[in-house]
Amino acid sequence: MNGSSKVAQKLTALFLLTAAIYIPNELMADRFVTAAPTESTAASALIGKTAPTFTLTDTTGKKWSSSDLKGKVVVLEWFNFGCPFVKKHYGSGNMQKLQKEYIGKGVTWLAITSSAKGKQGNATPAEHDKAFKDKNSAPSAVLIDEDGSVGKAYSAKTTPDMYVINKKGVLVYAGAIDDKNGVDESEIATAKNYVKAALDELLAGKTVTIAETKPYGCSVKYQ
Repeated sequence: MNGSSKVAQKLTALFLLTAAIYIPNELMADRFVTAAPTESTAASALIGKTAPTFTLTDTTGKKWSSSDLKGKVVVLEWFNFGCPFVKKHYGSGNMQKLQKEYIGKGVTWLAITSSAKGKQGNATPAEHDKAFKDKNSAPSAVLIDEDGSVGKAYSAKTTPDMYVINKKGVLVYAGAIDDKNGVDESEIATAKNYVKAALDELLAGKTVTIAETKPYGCSVKYQ
């Protein structure tokens, strides 16, 4: 075998080895990694600071701007009905109960989807409306964040991911809905509901005791 043939064989072997290592890693990355907020956007949603501003359109075509919500307590709920953690809270009626209770107390409850086109949880406005109606759920509005800009501004990582904003537009709670991070509906009965606790304290004129927790659920399906 001449020298050029040996070089060619070595190059071929190197190529195959590189491909064997690189390609599986790329497939794993595509499967498990979602778009993450940059440091600059992640830092824009801070407890005790003015919440990131936004303007989104709801499923009826109405625009909702955070600037119009000053003077109101606001809950932001990231959802994806394909996610088993979201199914846990809607299948049990837990999320609907919270929505009804606090909307009845003057809270504005906005359900937001940041699922990109072609990703789990993305749907037409009519499909979203039907899904909420079928679940007997009635948030103040269902907002579409298809490009993920608002989700990333808030550093929303999971569904559900919950945020509470006070009447001055300041973020006072961010994180999980409760302290039970499984998918079993039976956990809800003994869970500490962080969102409920934050809203009760806020509406009573008190400081929110637990202002930030680690969210749990499915990854938000950004691009």
